[in-house]
Amino acid sequence: MTTETSTSRTEGSPVAAGGAHDHDARFRQISWVTWIGVAANLLLALVKIIVGVVGQSQALVADGVHSLSDLFSDGVVLLAARQAARDPDADHPYGHGRIETAATIVVGISLLGTAALLGHNAIESLGAGNLGSPELAALVVALGSVAAKETLFRYTRAVGKRVRSRLLEANAWHHRSDALSSIVVAMGIGGTLAGWATFDAIAAIVVAAMVAKVGIDLIWQSLRELVDTGLDDRTCEHLREQAAAVDGVRHVHTVRSRWMGHYALVDLHVRVGPRVSVSEGHRVAEAVRLALLDHGTRLADVMVHVDPEEDTDGGPSNELPLRGELVERLQARWAGLPGAERVEGVTLHYLGGQVHVQISLAPYTDGGGPANAEAMRAAAAAEPFVGSVTVFQRVAP
Repeated sequence: MTTETSTSRTEGSPVAAGGAHDHDARFRQISWVTWIGVAANLLLALVKIIVGVVGQSQALVADGVHSLSDLFSDGVVLLAARQAARDPDADHPYGHGRIETAATIVVGISLLGTAALLGHNAIESLGAGNLGSPELAALVVALGSVAAKETLFRYTRAVGKRVRSRLLEANAWHHRSDALSSIVVAMGIGGTLAGWATFDAIAAIVVAAMVAKVGIDLIWQSLRELVDTGLDDRTCEHLREQAAAVDGVRHVHTVRSRWMGHYALVDLHVRVGPRVSVSEGHRVAEAVRLALLDHGTRLADVMVHVDPEEDTDGGPSNELPLRGELVERLQARWAGLPGAERVEGVTLHYLGGQVHVQISLAPYTDGGGPANAEAMRAAAAAEPFVGSVTVFQRVAP
């Protein structure tokens, strides 16, 4: 017996549990926190650039351009979140979650471009000896930026975790990178004010390197998702333990997973008793599915494949004839035997490279039941590939 059971985004999954209302509510939260970031980034960028130019701080101007580039990433977040919130359709049966993943790569590439520009300008300034003398106002703005961006980071990350949006969490780290870069800028301005003329330009180069690091990390993590990188070993082991704890499961193997946006898809094999009915095996699989969904809040889809025996090295019964052919052979062997007309059902168990047969007969009233049953058993046992044969006779009525 082999059966599979699963749930999808359109039937009972965490994604679809609340329908379009949940999608809209999630988008509204992402949109709200992102628009707050847009306003903050625009204000900070203008202040940094203006004060940096007036106060002769290249590092602060570079930091301002970094904040301005955040507006692009905010726009990508808004667009991707709206598209990812769309319900599953015929072309995208698992939903549109990977739109957020692709958008994260776009954000990462934009960060690399920004880093290259900032680093190039700072190196040119060092080479040309065009080093200004920052004013105290630039230091004050840099410190104020640290406080503002750290607050944005904590707020955005909290919302990202609540709505399970990797893209929003990535954008939160965008804010954190701004805060860190502002710290470096403040140190650079402070060093220049203390008499180290090149400290400001060097700080701008460090900012560029930090921005590039964030961009590379975002791109790498998103590419890992797009090539179906699975859950970490610890999480997979936890899922395996949860499945093994379900009544009726004898063994769990081949746990596989992949990310689909902010949710994960999982499939696994469970081994049950070799002679349980199809319906019981399905019931066990459903219990496994529900157990994993209850404990894995980031699971969107669980596929449970039920095995009656160990098959990690290939199914030992895959070459055996299927039911139609085998029953036809058995009926040919039973032709002419007394009691052949009393066959009510034939149950087949494919185990260990053999077919084990259970025959159900209608009640006998003439006392010839045992002899006829033995004749039918012997005839069935003579068929190649057939293992054990058991005959059951229903008691009247």
